[in-house]
Amino acid sequence: MILVFGGTTEGRKAAEVLEEAGRQYFYSTKTGEQTISLHYGIRTDGTMDRHAMQRFCADHGILLIIDAAHPFASALHQTIAEVTKALQIPVVRYERIYPPRADDITWIDDYTQVPSDLHTLLATTGVQSIWKLKWLETKGVHVFYRILNRESSIRIAHQQGATDDRLCFYEDGNTIDVDADAILLKESGLSGGFVEKVEAARKKGMRIIALRRPELSSSDFQFSTIVDGPHGLRRAVEKLLPEFYPLHSGLTTGTCATAAAIASAIRLTTGQTPPEVPVLLPDGETIHVAVGYGDGYAYCTKDAGDDPDVTNGIEVRASVRFSDHFEIVGGEGVGRIKLPGFDFPPGEAAINKSPREMMRNNIPGNLCITISVPQGAEIAKRTFNPRLGIEGGISIIGVSGIVKPFSEEAFVESIRKCMTIAQASGADRVVINSGAKSEDYLRSLYPELPSQAFVQYGNYIGATLRIAAELGIGKVTLGLMLGKAVKLAAGNLDTHSRKTTMDTEFIRQMLRQAHINIDISSITLARQLWEIIPASQIPDFVSVVIRHCNEHCKPLLPCGRLTILLIDDNGKIYAL
Repeated sequence: MILVFGGTTEGRKAAEVLEEAGRQYFYSTKTGEQTISLHYGIRTDGTMDRHAMQRFCADHGILLIIDAAHPFASALHQTIAEVTKALQIPVVRYERIYPPRADDITWIDDYTQVPSDLHTLLATTGVQSIWKLKWLETKGVHVFYRILNRESSIRIAHQQGATDDRLCFYEDGNTIDVDADAILLKESGLSGGFVEKVEAARKKGMRIIALRRPELSSSDFQFSTIVDGPHGLRRAVEKLLPEFYPLHSGLTTGTCATAAAIASAIRLTTGQTPPEVPVLLPDGETIHVAVGYGDGYAYCTKDAGDDPDVTNGIEVRASVRFSDHFEIVGGEGVGRIKLPGFDFPPGEAAINKSPREMMRNNIPGNLCITISVPQGAEIAKRTFNPRLGIEGGISIIGVSGIVKPFSEEAFVESIRKCMTIAQASGADRVVINSGAKSEDYLRSLYPELPSQAFVQYGNYIGATLRIAAELGIGKVTLGLMLGKAVKLAAGNLDTHSRKTTMDTEFIRQMLRQAHINIDISSITLARQLWEIIPASQIPDFVSVVIRHCNEHCKPLLPCGRLTILLIDDNGKIYAL
């Protein structure tokens, strides 16, 4: 059993990660006022001192604690540290991501250090900090307190001596509607809206004063793992409680290549050979990846988790040398692109855009990085690379950096869980999509929907729609990139490449229906159609594709309203 201390954005994300396992866990908050949808989580609210926490852990068989509480909840962090040491329970600290500390901000460590030479101050440090700032009022400073607009917060503010004329309420992080000389903030990280508040204050010409976040001492985290995102959290839970998830996640070849390149760069520039290196993922979180070293290179062993990937266990190597510019090249076992339609032109190494960006974002300076996979040429024969026009090796791929485990039964069951959670969120629509890229585009179209309303179907479009029908979900939006859309239009409700490939003849049929006369004999990927279809005729083609998709999908959702959207590579969304 796992116990999460939440009440924060990180707490909500931790719950989403644990929900994927389909197992029970406990979710604890101080006040019980956070709105959160839990399907498998058991809510428990109220403050726990050391004795109460220790008893709770013993009574409920807690084997792991996830500390996702606010960074300024120092007393709670200390209690968790003491209890986990006493009971020898591992703890994972879900930390926030913090921007660099800017020079135009006055940084302080305590409320007593707030400058008293101000005329007016807007304090955004929370209702519990009001009493800590009352001394400024005795110095003649007019302090306004911005708090949450709820009864409990207003009551606490009054108890601490704040009058109504000194209270203002949060609307959004981008607006400051109080005229004050300065603003007082907590260093609350990206998820706490720190950047938005600072930018709003700068626009108003206000002096910015910020309380540094309390540092977590190494002694407090003797038994801890520190993560700052959902992927790192899941991998930490998989390592500490292997039985919690039925299937384990893995790393993409892109993450492996990046880790190897980071390790090789560290050895080149410092002489050090750390056993693991931090890797910044595309979503902004950092995970730590194990690496090794050879003669002139560093390597990362591909861990596919429980995904049946032919590249599992291979060595992805990187050698690095100084250069007059930043460059990434493919070495032994990395395929070469022979046909158009990929992120890079024919002749380039088959290292996709996302892994290249990961290496650029992780490795500063002008270096030439050579990625190689000694077993790549042989392994590539068991992939679709030869059919796609990639020769001589494997591709270095991965959009998110993490591989979610694939098992048809388990994956469909995970979709069912996500759809159930989406329904429980109260959203009036569920948006199903293939993966992270299409989901990002669709979120911008439906900004009012909660995160739980977006469900990834992977390749199982038919199974997902059937689940929606079984659950009685009334409105479903299906988002499609063109590669899956043309397969679906031909009647393939499971679009995995192991089961179906692009039907060029059927695409020609759809083009004829759209009255488009172009030669597609040279295309290897459906997305190339975006480039060769005349712009004026794209809406006609889109209409034909969506109509065919609707013919196969609508019968699966007989009592619901289905909206099908087609998304191009730049995020433009088309509807029928």
